[in-house]
Amino acid sequence: MAAAGPTRSRIGALCRQLLLTLSILSFACDACKQVILHVPSKLDAEKFVGRVNLEECFKSANIIHSSDPDFQILEDGSVYTTNAVLLSSETRSFTILLFNTDSQEEKEISVLLEKETQVQKRRHSKEKVLRRAKRRWAPIPCSMMENSLGPFPLFLQQVQSDVAQNYTIYYSIKGPGVDQEPLNLFYVERDTGNLYCTQRVDREQYESFELTAFATTPDGYTPEYPLPLIIKVEDENDNAPIFTETTYTFMILESCKVGSIVGQVSATDKDEPDTMHTRLRYSILEQLPSSPTLFSMHPTTGVITTLSSQLDRELIDKYQLKIKVQDMDGQYFGLHTTATCIINIGDVNDNLPTFTRTSYEASVEENTIDVEILRVTVEDKDLINTPNWRANYTILKGNENGNFKIATDPRTNEGVLCVVKPLNYEETQKVTLQIGVVNEAPYSRETSSRSAMSTATVTVNVKNQDEGPECNPPVQTVRIKENAPAGTRSSGYKAYDSDTKSSTGIRYRKISDPKGWVTINEDSGIITVFRSLDREAEAIPSGVYNVTVLASDQNGRTCTGTLGIILEDVNDNGPYIPKQTVVICKPTMSSAEIVAVDPDEPINGPPFDFSFRSSDSEVRKMWRLMKINDTAASLSYQNDPPFGSYVVPIQVTDRLGFSAVTSLNVVICNCITENDCTFRTSGRTGNGEVKLGTWAILAILLGIALLFCILFTLVCGTSVINKQPKELPDDLAQQNLIVSNTEAPGDDKVYSTNGFTTQAVGASGQGICGTVGSGVKNGGQETIEMVKGHQTLDSCRGVGHHHTLDSCRGGHVEVDNCRYTYSEWHSFTQPRLGDCISVIRMTVTSTLKTMSLRITMKEKDRQLVLWAVAVNDKTKMGLNFWIIWSPNLGH
Repeated sequence: MAAAGPTRSRIGALCRQLLLTLSILSFACDACKQVILHVPSKLDAEKFVGRVNLEECFKSANIIHSSDPDFQILEDGSVYTTNAVLLSSETRSFTILLFNTDSQEEKEISVLLEKETQVQKRRHSKEKVLRRAKRRWAPIPCSMMENSLGPFPLFLQQVQSDVAQNYTIYYSIKGPGVDQEPLNLFYVERDTGNLYCTQRVDREQYESFELTAFATTPDGYTPEYPLPLIIKVEDENDNAPIFTETTYTFMILESCKVGSIVGQVSATDKDEPDTMHTRLRYSILEQLPSSPTLFSMHPTTGVITTLSSQLDRELIDKYQLKIKVQDMDGQYFGLHTTATCIINIGDVNDNLPTFTRTSYEASVEENTIDVEILRVTVEDKDLINTPNWRANYTILKGNENGNFKIATDPRTNEGVLCVVKPLNYEETQKVTLQIGVVNEAPYSRETSSRSAMSTATVTVNVKNQDEGPECNPPVQTVRIKENAPAGTRSSGYKAYDSDTKSSTGIRYRKISDPKGWVTINEDSGIITVFRSLDREAEAIPSGVYNVTVLASDQNGRTCTGTLGIILEDVNDNGPYIPKQTVVICKPTMSSAEIVAVDPDEPINGPPFDFSFRSSDSEVRKMWRLMKINDTAASLSYQNDPPFGSYVVPIQVTDRLGFSAVTSLNVVICNCITENDCTFRTSGRTGNGEVKLGTWAILAILLGIALLFCILFTLVCGTSVINKQPKELPDDLAQQNLIVSNTEAPGDDKVYSTNGFTTQAVGASGQGICGTVGSGVKNGGQETIEMVKGHQTLDSCRGVGHHHTLDSCRGGHVEVDNCRYTYSEWHSFTQPRLGDCISVIRMTVTSTLKTMSLRITMKEKDRQLVLWAVAVNDKTKMGLNFWIIWSPNLGH
């Protein structure tokens, strides 16, 4: 009994500790709401059961565990069977444990598996329907598994209205899967509201269906609003991922670093995104050649990288990989496909070209050029016909004189050694060359420049040749004073025998002597002046006269050389002024610069002295010279000479007193620039006159005739209709006049209708009866006065001539010596004009490019002014008329 007491006390303490532990666990382990999954009675292994929302219960869980080993829970909440499961009872349950290792927090989710037949029975129970207390006509979440095996029709859910407790309600649905494609996939029982599916559904074709449910009474009354029903098709992993290409081809350079990216592969999966069904894993199944393993693949991105830096194209230039992609995050029960990846190894210049021999020997005859004497070969393991394989040869030593050249034959990659400059056996019998070779592309490995180049030695033997004379140097010179007398002798051209270095037996003759100034001795090559030498001749550039000489030996072998005769200058040319016409624009300048030149050398040339000839006193009064520098002077006029052209002789003397006279033509012009005076007519210089062409005169005459017709028609017709006099406004002149840009007043001439009395007023300054100049002067003006009637008036050709005017009524009037004034003539003709036109006055104003015609018509106290302008210039010629009259005239 004594022992029983302590035992009971220990049991009690243990129970209290257990209760405390259970209370702590119940506090720390919170249970989330239960999840019910509807499943068939038999589940195969690795079969998708359903999905549980784990984040709704515990977001930060990093350990997920199932209490039932027949079921596996993935990270996204997908529930899969690990073994075949048979539901012997109506239900089966298990618990999903969620645990966070950082916070030591744990939660549970209870999962209840119910047979689909049991669900139907329970939902068909009428008592349960009647006992529901909450509103039942509301959207109810519904889902179904794709590719479900049935049995069909497969019960999905029940829709009911609370109105069915008191009234008879008929249920109906419509939408996609009912009366729209796919037709007859769903139906609802009219009396119970049970919703069924008639066949299996593919989620990749239809992700969900949006149906509309209706509740109506037998008589057609609708007590409820249409109810939207969304049926989601739960995804099943029925699609394997597929690579975007069946065969991938990549290229990677040999000797690349570890971790270099070769390429990237990708695949697609038609299953529901962001689920385990589309979580893909990439891997390499096989590599050919298999050893060593050189490549790896990132499991999630599909990027292929290198594991080694020992890729060598010269050993293996291609690798083939068999790659795999698998869904379900690569788990063994996930679906997968394979593809092929071919990796080509690209070439880099990691192999140096090497000569096949270390030494070579060749021979060549002296004095030969552009000949091939040797070909050298190299070996290179890099890819053929690429910059890594093509060779570049160079001569490192022994070619200081530039006699040799080595180039690459692009077809064979050989080095071709050629002679480009002749060799001389008497100077060199043997030449030793050192040649090197590299690739066009730089060497990829780090090394010194000397070790990166293969070298070889070439010995070239020079063969002796029987040569002809040698013209060395090819250009030889002698000095002779210009103007040397004929017969003057000088040393000529010398050629030598290349073997004996002697000129004996060599004969000479000229090949070229442009002016024929010298002769050459056939045996000695000495030249003799044949004609006087002129250093300033046009064919003598820089004072050197070249003669080409041919030297030949007894065997007929020849050489050619040039003898340059340097002509020493003699002061035999006086300085002169090349520009012999000088223009001075009088309004803008008062002087002009003149420049002198001397064909002789500077020692016989400037400074120059400018002066007038002493006998020209008039020139000295009119012109003045002022020296500017050694070669130029300023010529200015004095006493304001008129426009015109003047001849001014100027004497220029060089530093040694040799002189020459140049007669300058100096033009004083009214211009702004020299070009203005050059391109204008000579009228600017005071001795020209303006002349009108035939077409211009014809156009003016036609215009005058046209104006006469218009004038008589307007004035006469108006005078008959309207007899009342009208006063002209004071501003008539301003209304009728137009702007006329004339350069100067012109000459006035008075004409009658049939005869003309001319009056010239202009540059000549003559009186009324002065002599009329020939032609229309520049800036001239002509006035024509016309009187109605049949008069005749001879032109006034000069003082002392008679002018006869017959009246329109048969009267006769003589005007002697133009003594009658305009008023007297007007008084005489006025009574004879009647009511038509009393006086018509035309004024013709002409300028250099424009001639204008002004016609003034008077009728009693009224006046009409008309304008006509004839245009005549260099580019075009026409006749334009502007006729203006005042509206106040009334006609």
